[in-house]
Amino acid sequence: MFGFKALIFDVDGTTADTERDGHRPAFNAAFAEAGLDWQWDARRYGELLSVAGGKERIKYFIDSEGITLEPGQDLDTFIADLHERKTRHYLSLLSEGAVALRPGVLRLWRAARAAGIRLAIATTTTPDNVFALLAHAGEPGLVDWFEVIAAGDVVPNKKPAADIFVLALAELGLEPDDCIAFEDSDNGARAALDAGLRSLVITVNDYTAGQDFGAAPLIVDQLGEPGAPSRVLVGDLQDSSCVDLAALDRLHARVHAHSQGLR
Repeated sequence: MFGFKALIFDVDGTTADTERDGHRPAFNAAFAEAGLDWQWDARRYGELLSVAGGKERIKYFIDSEGITLEPGQDLDTFIADLHERKTRHYLSLLSEGAVALRPGVLRLWRAARAAGIRLAIATTTTPDNVFALLAHAGEPGLVDWFEVIAAGDVVPNKKPAADIFVLALAELGLEPDDCIAFEDSDNGARAALDAGLRSLVITVNDYTAGQDFGAAPLIVDQLGEPGAPSRVLVGDLQDSSCVDLAALDRLHARVHAHSQGLR
């Protein structure tokens, strides 16, 4: 019996290295297809990740670069078309198996499912992107493991706003203290913490290592696999070499005890 009832996962960068292996190449393919000479290299894309949401990222780039559209072109329509192209290229990459789940993710999902722990997703990426990633992750029926998939433009404000986590909690019918959240970025950490999800695990990646994750109690390089343990940057796994259910239960108990002590 565990002290928590559900795990809530971000997708991009947390569940899979979708930013590095999927979204950036898909954006560049969309730009080329549209006849644009834009090219987002790894450094520039890392900077643009401070903006949540693909359409929002394109708009920010246009504004920051001082790009002007052709006379009569509507900005929102232009951005929507580019994002549609990008999504098509991204889904193609997923269908080819170009984006794999990060180490330890499927292991932890399997363990949670076996233990009766509920699974949910809270992400700013589109539902189609989530479904495609899960469909090609190598586990038949994986999408059905998730009781809630809160994704895309279903809330007024994207991360770092807490809206998407608040929605996921409402759809689960659970309180924040019943859940553990998984994120990879400062925006995601702020969103989870502001939603009251104090039990928060950060799995950093190439783009987010070195960001400020606030009061996140556990930061690791990956969830880990047998023979490939997690490297702990903040916090403690104690007797576990990977982020497993036992380690999460200890984390949840420590965070909950601390919060009770502050009341």
